[in-house]
Amino acid sequence: MAKGQFLSHHQQKIVRRHYEHQDTILLQRLGELVTELYLADSPKKTETLWKRVDKALAKTSAKDAAVRSVLAARDVEGLARLVNTLTKGG
Repeated sequence: MAKGQFLSHHQQKIVRRHYEHQDTILLQRLGELVTELYLADSPKKTETLWKRVDKALAKTSAKDAAVRSVLAARDVEGLARLVNTLTKGG
């Protein structure tokens, strides 16, 4: 932070909760990306969404081989299964 800027106690609690629930936020974002990929109507939008999926999956605990196979095949259903297993703690 810049010099002289401090967070109030209330703001500190908000930031702390955000980082405590970061995995839940990330999984929700991945679920929303799956939905957007199903509904994508142009190749350009689809490519942009897959780039966002790649960045989000890099932050998860998913196995590298599973992530690479889903991204290489551009398999939306495989991505949905992967997100489901991550949500269930697998």
